[in-house]
Amino acid sequence: MSLEFYNPPLKIFSSSSTKKGVEIGGAKSIISIDSEHNFYNEGNIYTEMSWAAFYEEEGLEDSIDTFTTTEFDSIREDPEALVDTIVKTIYQIINNRKIFYGIADFEVDAFLDANTTVIPGLKLDYEIINKLLEAHKRSREKDLFPKIISDDLDIRKIKIEFQGTKKSNVHIKGSKLEDLINKLRLAKGFAVGIVCTSRNAANMYIMSDNIVFSKDEIAEMYIDDENIKVIEYGIKKKLLFPISWFRIDIGVRSLETLGLWDQIKDNPDLNKAIGHYERYINALVFKKFKSQAESQKIGTDSEDDFYNMNPKDRKKALRDMEKAIEFLDKEYKE
Repeated sequence: MSLEFYNPPLKIFSSSSTKKGVEIGGAKSIISIDSEHNFYNEGNIYTEMSWAAFYEEEGLEDSIDTFTTTEFDSIREDPEALVDTIVKTIYQIINNRKIFYGIADFEVDAFLDANTTVIPGLKLDYEIINKLLEAHKRSREKDLFPKIISDDLDIRKIKIEFQGTKKSNVHIKGSKLEDLINKLRLAKGFAVGIVCTSRNAANMYIMSDNIVFSKDEIAEMYIDDENIKVIEYGIKKKLLFPISWFRIDIGVRSLETLGLWDQIKDNPDLNKAIGHYERYINALVFKKFKSQAESQKIGTDSEDDFYNMNPKDRKKALRDMEKAIEFLDKEYKE
């Protein structure tokens, strides 16, 4: 299912790659979602891009000769500016009736280093990275990269689609804000992979993740071999064109991955904003559970999975909902 990504980091999704050189760098953004799970770039933490020109000498055509900075905009080493951006973003999300989804990193390196990935948390075999390198080289030599950014810069959105055996960990199911936040409120972890262009869309292929949706759960990293086979097939058939790496840390706890977190975590303005956000999501969760509990009391239909429970589990579910409502009602009134 395709989603819209509003105000994406343009330089990442429209980075130039030719025989003479490649645009490389990265961007980190705070992301929110709406009730349809569309992505919104709420604020940039940094965008750093450079033009890497290749040597013109024969035999060195794939070796970088010079770097020229093309864009630099960063607050990741400025505690005050970082706090201001996070606080502004949180209130922006609340006022626009959206949900804080997480932090997204995109790194464009043209897959020039066949020995490693530039995204923390992802370890791939040399053979796989080398195939990505060769595919990127072939695409830039023949100018095969499809455009996924409209020439009309007033339209700041692109189509994205997640692929992978565990894509439901990042594309969370739900049709209402309260459904999504009920899943996201305890979420933690990250997903990593590559972005490939295809048919004017950005396909985000998840190669690994350790995302969980409960407080005490721990997940181990894995490699999605089936998804990698799909990528290899798409590249071979010239249906997919790799352009960048990505990492998405989900949930409010994604803020803890910021390099300056230990310096800013006790900031009163930041904690006040986070407190407002917690009350905002508690109200959404309260709305969901109260609706479910009341439907049971008056005998109306509820979700199918509730009716599929045995009597013991159904009684426990109702008891848990009542406790949740009691707790959230108290939190909401405060």
